[in-house]
Amino acid sequence: MYGRDPWGGPLEINAADSATDDDRSRNLQDFDRAALSSRPLDETQQSWLLGPTGEQKKKKYVDLGCIIVSRKIFVWTVGTLLVSAFLAGFITLIVKTVPRHKHSHAPPDNYTLALHKALMFFNAQRSGKLPKHNNVSWRGNSCTHDGKSGDAIMSDLSGGYYDAGDAIKFHFPMAFSMTMLSWSVIEYSAKYEAAGELNHVKDVIKWGTDYFLKTFNHTADSINRLASQVGSGDTSGGSTTPNDHYCWMRPEDIDYVRPVFDCSSCSDLAGEMAAALASASIVFKDNKAYSQKLVHGAKALFKFSRDQRGRYSGGGTEAATFYNSTSYWDEFLWGGAWLYYATGNNSYLQLATTPGLAKHAGAFWGGPDYGVLSWDNKLTGAQVLLSRMRLFLSPGYPYEEILRTFHNQTSIIMCSYLPIFTTFNRTRGGLIQLNHGRPQPLQYVVNAAFLATLFSDYLDAADTPGWYCGPNFYSTDVLRDFAKTQIDYILGKNPRKMSYIVGFGNHYPKHVHHRGASIPKNKIKYNCKGGWKWRDTKNPNPNVINGAMVAGPDKHDGFRDVRTNYNYTEPTLAGNAGLVAALVALSGEKNVGIDKNTIFSAIPPMFPTPPPPPAPWRP
Repeated sequence: MYGRDPWGGPLEINAADSATDDDRSRNLQDFDRAALSSRPLDETQQSWLLGPTGEQKKKKYVDLGCIIVSRKIFVWTVGTLLVSAFLAGFITLIVKTVPRHKHSHAPPDNYTLALHKALMFFNAQRSGKLPKHNNVSWRGNSCTHDGKSGDAIMSDLSGGYYDAGDAIKFHFPMAFSMTMLSWSVIEYSAKYEAAGELNHVKDVIKWGTDYFLKTFNHTADSINRLASQVGSGDTSGGSTTPNDHYCWMRPEDIDYVRPVFDCSSCSDLAGEMAAALASASIVFKDNKAYSQKLVHGAKALFKFSRDQRGRYSGGGTEAATFYNSTSYWDEFLWGGAWLYYATGNNSYLQLATTPGLAKHAGAFWGGPDYGVLSWDNKLTGAQVLLSRMRLFLSPGYPYEEILRTFHNQTSIIMCSYLPIFTTFNRTRGGLIQLNHGRPQPLQYVVNAAFLATLFSDYLDAADTPGWYCGPNFYSTDVLRDFAKTQIDYILGKNPRKMSYIVGFGNHYPKHVHHRGASIPKNKIKYNCKGGWKWRDTKNPNPNVINGAMVAGPDKHDGFRDVRTNYNYTEPTLAGNAGLVAALVALSGEKNVGIDKNTIFSAIPPMFPTPPPPPAPWRP
């Protein structure tokens, strides 16, 4: 049998070989010498024959288990990796330790900057015991005893907001202000969040709604009286009785009795307060207990407004002099729409879409003030609010016909805002005259700017590029441009180059008609007449009331920065609420748009009711 010689030669093995071990060993040694003398052996062969030696050469290969690589390549690879890691760490250390210029975000636009200011005005208008975070250094606790007089409907009416440059709390425009702020938060919460003002504006709203809950028995299902005003401003007949108009005092120094007015037949006021609480309940829907409290109060107020009809300013009340309400039908539409969104209860929608109610509110007959949203007339706001439902929910029968009418009327109103139409005049500087040249125009302008931007965003969200004015089609950008030109005018792009928002820009009113801002906080208490010297001085106000939008210029773009002329220099709560709404709508990126769904969160799925069958045919 032949086996293969591992060294290349044949090896014969005799099975019958009987040589001894010593003989085999000698023969093998002889053979080894012969083989070695014939050719050299490699290392492996030598190790087999000779066993381990002390002078073995280093292996040229490295066994990594799954592969065998050259030792030289292995050393170079590991070394390269170590050097690369060291260099990378060294470079990273240098980059992190060496100072460098950081790329900042794009600066906020003017609308966002003005928004920060405009919200501060509400902090300056707070009544009662102020929170520690109020951030208006010259304001303090004031009128904390409101309602404690013996004839008050409620024992505690501290809190709320002063209306303007005086210390009166007019609940009618105050409620409208809170509704407008809530509406803006519902639609543009993402923009408030981006501006860092969402918590602030919600705090502003809650300060108002907490106060409204004090003005009636909010735990009852039905009520019969409601506080309508705190403080007095009647100076007719030359009256010298100390009150909030005759006296020029800081609210913190008021020591005279402040009367409380109430009403038992005030559909307009109750309807507006119901709208304020209902809209705020959507803002605070994440706080379930508080939201339900607001809804319960809104229901009681709206029931009261429907059951006991009448105008809160009727019968020669003091409110008629300052905030006279012309009708309560628009508040029925407005309050009903908000209560439907807050509760999902169909009865409110049925009421808000009743054609007879809309007719009484003036939805079909126009007039010189048609399309002008204000603290007195909410018809335009209600129509926009209900058009939203048609655009996004499309409830169909039996609501479609009246909702289509509201939508069409809203489109007509938007057309009236455009400069190509002559429904409203404009000043040479471009300010639209929604109040037809009467004083204090800006409060109406900001409301229109908000509605125009909002309706534009509604159409964009509904994938509708524009709307028709007669035979002509206009892009949604036209509406936004209208709003921008009006707000830009207020921010300083006007013939006088003046900002009408205090604290914004370099040139703004310095003699604002405002008691608290005009009297220094110097630990001196000025009595009723003692403050007159601060009213009449030509010096600028010692306190800057940041964010206050003054009443505005006249129809010739003229403006007099005079403290005693309130038609130019007095700010109001309702005016600033519209300003905040318009500013947040225009702020930031256009593609952020509105929040389509939050306002509908309480509404159950809608299944359109099929129309009734036609009448039977008769020959």
